[in-house]
Amino acid sequence: MNTPACYTVQNAHNLDSPSLLIYKDRAERNIRRMIERTGGREQLIPHIKTNKMPAIVAMMLDAGIKRFKCATIAEAEMLAMTGATYVVIAHQLVPPKTARLLALKQKYPDVFFASLLDNLLTAQQHSEFFTANSAVSEVFLDINNGMNRSGAMLESSNIGEIFTLYRTIAEMPHIRLHGLHAYDGHIRHDQFVERQSVIESGFASVEALTYEIAAWNGTPPMVIAGGTPAFSTHSAHVERFCSPGTCVLWDWGYESILPEQEYEYAALVLTRIISKPHQGLISVDMGHKAVAAENPMHKRVRFLNLANYELLSQSEEHSVIRLADEAAWNQVCVGDVLYAVPYHVCPTVNLYDEAYWVENGVVTGVREVLARKRRITV
Repeated sequence: MNTPACYTVQNAHNLDSPSLLIYKDRAERNIRRMIERTGGREQLIPHIKTNKMPAIVAMMLDAGIKRFKCATIAEAEMLAMTGATYVVIAHQLVPPKTARLLALKQKYPDVFFASLLDNLLTAQQHSEFFTANSAVSEVFLDINNGMNRSGAMLESSNIGEIFTLYRTIAEMPHIRLHGLHAYDGHIRHDQFVERQSVIESGFASVEALTYEIAAWNGTPPMVIAGGTPAFSTHSAHVERFCSPGTCVLWDWGYESILPEQEYEYAALVLTRIISKPHQGLISVDMGHKAVAAENPMHKRVRFLNLANYELLSQSEEHSVIRLADEAAWNQVCVGDVLYAVPYHVCPTVNLYDEAYWVENGVVTGVREVLARKRRITV
């Protein structure tokens, strides 16, 4: 079995499996490429839901990135613990999470924490809660420009209505409204030109809303736009703040649909052959508790050191693989190491408490995936 030399871990025989491998040098190069795409650091607000790791956040801080986005209170706390001072929680927080947000702000008073709002009732609840606690809720108005997952629905026909909502929230006591958040992760056309056209078309109403806001208060609102799929498009607009996340570790799924984004696999799953139960079949110790399993079987993992294979099934602790070539089946042995690229790296990382840290082809230690927890201290 041949593995690309850059992914081979020299001391793999000492590593338990299944396990998560993080390749430090490749993650560093991905961070540099992310910065190069925007022409600097100020336009970046990377989403850390992919990595959830203080060690990788520290790498981004060392690279000069100052703002971050996350999905949970625990991720926000991990960012603050690691040294981040500007954190946007990309969720609309409702009780009891509003109380956790306040506790987080009180524990880290020098850190800017913001969350999202998308309707008047929740905004009023925020205003009342933070007023009662003599605190300020930093927020962005969440815009739904087509994904239909969250946000105030914005179309060309209701820009005035959403502007009124924005202005009303901005004037509420103990709320400080900083701008707009618009995530368009549903746009994933394989061809970049087509994807770019659809993204820009969907963003036209967001731009129209920013003009209304700027005319009202004299200052354009801050606009946090998209994630990794739209990064190639939004990064070309200096007035848009970009929040890619997956590109720091990269995965097989995004590589297959985002050919213009040239990042490297910085996270792999190491697994071992544990049985050869039948002619042509091998079983490995990587079940759906070890790799994201929300996609069909043919979109779970890609093995770097297997050829002509088919992933037949997964259970909790096993994957069964058919090898098409009889000679290849005869060649592999129980105990052999396989290196697997996740199709979806974000939920894969979330399955591990810690990751092996690979430097120059050698595991030098482990790093905690701290923010996979639902709660750290707050």
